[in-house]
Amino acid sequence: MERINKILAHAGVGSRRFCDTLIVAGRVKVDGVRITDLGTKINPTAHQIAVDDQPIRAEKPVYWVVNKPVGYLCTNDDPGGRPRAVDLLPHVEQRVFAVGRLDESSEGLLLMTNDGDLAMPLMHPRYGVPKTYFVLVAGRPTPDDFQKLLDGVWLSDGKVRAKSVRRVKPQGNSTWLRVVLTEGKNREIRRMLAKLGHKVMRLKRIAIGPIRLDKLPKGKARRVSESELTELREFVTTARGKIEKAQERAQKKTPGEPGTM
Repeated sequence: MERINKILAHAGVGSRRFCDTLIVAGRVKVDGVRITDLGTKINPTAHQIAVDDQPIRAEKPVYWVVNKPVGYLCTNDDPGGRPRAVDLLPHVEQRVFAVGRLDESSEGLLLMTNDGDLAMPLMHPRYGVPKTYFVLVAGRPTPDDFQKLLDGVWLSDGKVRAKSVRRVKPQGNSTWLRVVLTEGKNREIRRMLAKLGHKVMRLKRIAIGPIRLDKLPKGKARRVSESELTELREFVTTARGKIEKAQERAQKKTPGEPGTM
């Protein structure tokens, strides 16, 4: 017996978090019965599962790197008919989704897969997977600006910080920066720099962990290599181990029940 969101993720529907939203919205049925309980467990070989009345089937996991151009959306469903990153993979039979997002006006590396189990830790901030960006900003950020980005900037949804920031080169009245994040809030870099008075003119992601964009042409895709995939999984496994050890230490420090020694 497996949780319904895990089954959906393995079938390439999306990350477990995304599958949870489908379940809560009542878009998932098991043997024709609508399921809305996130804790539902079933035997995937003994029941028929459908999303929006379309039966799902297990798929071979695939992993692709895409160089997303400006103007493309990371969603798989856009009622407005705008271009989507998934449209850049017409030759891929599996139903893939973007691991993390780049907004419409940003460009660069997208990891696209149908492996929900790998996608979840890559998107969750507690795993600390570094994402590297080249950012063109208006003006000349100062060392004090860099320190503020490293220390943390308060936004409407909390405090965010960069893991590293360095100046790359000037371009007219603007400056290219290299920024590394381990979080993933919506439009985080743009909002952080705007808070410091530096509008982002261009934003390009060049790496997710060990996977790099390198010289992949804009609008093109390539398979993730076996060595890249192995390194990515090792990174996730190491991060998961650190999280579990931290949780164990926290539990050991928890005071005993009242009246105990």
